[in-house]
Amino acid sequence: MTRSPTATIYFSNMKNTPIGEIWLACTERGLVAVEWGSKRAKLLDYLTRRLKSPVEENPRMLTHTASQLHEYLAGKRHSFTIAIDWSMMRPFQREALLATFAIPYGHTSTYGEIAAQIGHPSAARAVGRAEATNPMPLVIPCHRVLGADGKLRGYGGGLEIKKWLLKLEGAVLA
Repeated sequence: MTRSPTATIYFSNMKNTPIGEIWLACTERGLVAVEWGSKRAKLLDYLTRRLKSPVEENPRMLTHTASQLHEYLAGKRHSFTIAIDWSMMRPFQREALLATFAIPYGHTSTYGEIAAQIGHPSAARAVGRAEATNPMPLVIPCHRVLGADGKLRGYGGGLEIKKWLLKLEGAVLA
């Protein structure tokens, strides 16, 4: 990781979304976390324990991100122009999630296809692990990644939300 260990992480939340309350966190460089289905305490624990940086509540720092996520969840936005702080990830995870970030709205890929795309054709399971630990679901659309058979596989937000997001995007499932 190439970030400064003293970089402040700013956080805020979004209420009344179709998937519940969403928590957001960013540094000056960009977004570092998107969480839902959890409480403020869980997000703060993640930010301080995993990212080892001071945290500060600051909704103003996340206004642009929240606006784009509201538009996406309403079916009005198909891509994000949010800055992402990729420095918070390990190299393999960053590689896999950059490939995931490039999957177009309404399309899907498989863990194996992403592994081959990033030059590690036998690393589908490692790609699955990178997706499972994606700190910014929705923005980095790990819900667009399916099993080799085209079926839904695990999703941190739950398979019903994964299915809902793919339906929102008009993705065709096997």
